[in-house]
Amino acid sequence: MSEKTAVILLQMGGPDSLESVEPFLYNLFSDRDIIKIGPAFLQPFIAKKIVKKRAPKSADNYRQIGGKSPLRELTEQQAAALESELGESYRCFVAMRYWHPFAPEALAAIEKQGIKKIVAVSLYPHYSRATSGSSFNDLERSLKSCSTAFKVHSVRQFFNQPLYIKALVEKIKQSLATFTDRSKVQLFFSAHSLPQSFIADGDPYLDHIQATVRLVMAQIGDVSHHLAFQSRAGPVKWLEPSTGDKLKELAAAGHTDILMVPLSFVSDHIETLHEIDIEYREVAEHLGITTFRRMESLNSSPLFIQCLAELVRGAVA
Repeated sequence: MSEKTAVILLQMGGPDSLESVEPFLYNLFSDRDIIKIGPAFLQPFIAKKIVKKRAPKSADNYRQIGGKSPLRELTEQQAAALESELGESYRCFVAMRYWHPFAPEALAAIEKQGIKKIVAVSLYPHYSRATSGSSFNDLERSLKSCSTAFKVHSVRQFFNQPLYIKALVEKIKQSLATFTDRSKVQLFFSAHSLPQSFIADGDPYLDHIQATVRLVMAQIGDVSHHLAFQSRAGPVKWLEPSTGDKLKELAAAGHTDILMVPLSFVSDHIETLHEIDIEYREVAEHLGITTFRRMESLNSSPLFIQCLAELVRGAVA
């Protein structure tokens, strides 16, 4: 029996080719942890109709960032860096929610190595039932199909972990240093949006986001900052203000220097590389914002990898 511990990094996943955009979106819109469309038995049929409409535009967006999502490669790089940081007693794996490698694939690889202890780490810093919740529900379903009785520890959130905050602060300070006049910069935290009904039902996501902003700003200090929400979809009421509306507000107030901080994303993917870097950049330029920059994503930042290592060791302890 192996005494090693497996670490599974849980992430959203993304299409690895233009052909996989449609099935990726179908998996996403079929997930009732994210969105409930009609009765459960009808959701797969409704999801297919939604995806048929959305897939061409989504595919074009992916085409503009290289024809696929970089999320698998970036998460595998994080896993490799984390395994190196943790040492010989650990092996790190990746499980994506909506595209390969899925949780059963990761669990099969762990079983093959004879490992019986797992630490499952959500790569969403701020807990929501639509993100971490869905990934852990998927993992728990997959575990039931395994012949091994795994002992599983979970890391479901890390919005206030000191090294996570330190990693964000480091990246923000590096970006602020590229502006001519720091006093003119508007620090713009942009988090993935969520239907307001989730918050009304007790989802802690908004509290976690706001706590991260407070902790970061306690170390940044003398820069004006703002929080808004991106990536809405559908007619329901979403968290406000939207990133687009906040950009308009800042431009109307005469601000021309914006530093975007993609708060709820630890790796580059469609929301950073296309939504912020292309779509919102065009909006900003149209509004007269002359200097629009984005903080470099954490990806495999050494501080972020150290943060993950501390989370893993803490879960095991």
